[in-house]
Amino acid sequence: MLEETFLLDQLCGLKSNEVRLAVLGYPIKHSISPQLHTAALEVLALGDPAFACWNYRKIEVPPEHLSTALPRLVELGFCGLNLTIPHKVEVLPLLSGIDPQAEIMGAVNTLKWENNGWHGYNTDGFGLSFAIRNAFQKSMADFHVLVLGAGGAARAAVAQCLLEGCSRLALYNRSLARAHELSQTFLQNENHTSITVLDSPYDPFGENEQPLLVINATSLGLRTDDPAPIDLSVFAGHPYVYDMVYNPPETRLLAHAKDLECPHVNGLGMLVGQAARSLEIWTGREVSFDAMNQAALEALAN
Repeated sequence: MLEETFLLDQLCGLKSNEVRLAVLGYPIKHSISPQLHTAALEVLALGDPAFACWNYRKIEVPPEHLSTALPRLVELGFCGLNLTIPHKVEVLPLLSGIDPQAEIMGAVNTLKWENNGWHGYNTDGFGLSFAIRNAFQKSMADFHVLVLGAGGAARAAVAQCLLEGCSRLALYNRSLARAHELSQTFLQNENHTSITVLDSPYDPFGENEQPLLVINATSLGLRTDDPAPIDLSVFAGHPYVYDMVYNPPETRLLAHAKDLECPHVNGLGMLVGQAARSLEIWTGREVSFDAMNQAALEALAN
């Protein structure tokens, strides 16, 4: 079959004694996940030689082949998978179980073979929380938060804000209807956090005791000629700015934040955090964030 050939052409050189992991996406050529996981596995192998047999690959799987690829990868010995665009939502009907946090987020990015089925997790929220704590020495509950965007990345950000007890939250997206749809998804959140949908990019909170955190969860910034998704000068004080884009390392939004002397950071920390959490789920061991971060920096430099 076409999908069988498609998989096997990418999986030459499998070793009989290896523990197999992979990231699936379409396209997948740009992914630096193998470099991150390989670096962390090398550190784990220093303490336990068994991890020297663990191997992480990237596999391009078109969406129409996902349902047949997952069982075939089990037959080929894969026990853990990461998922990226466009598989994070489409995979849900194919799973035997889903972690409660992933269910809240409505998407998964990590699969583990458990009890004869793929079990889904979402480590994006953990990665975002890790990155913000690491960059700003604050939790998301310490901020009033404005999330830019209304897609899967924005949903993960909103879910994590609610899980951590953020008291005030606002959404801004060019498509007002999509922003309202996202807010309705979390209308009955346990923390009773109010979610304000903005119809224009203005400061929704003004002067407050808590600082403002602006999270860019849009794709604006992926191309060097992309405009900033919002004008930071409309905000009172100096908002904290987190841009999920990590390549290029300085988007126009971050350059704008730098000019205004706002605390700011790109999305590399989130990439490392979510990757490390995935590997912890598969291995049951604490993973080296430093090794992953260094591998990411080297991969992007190349």
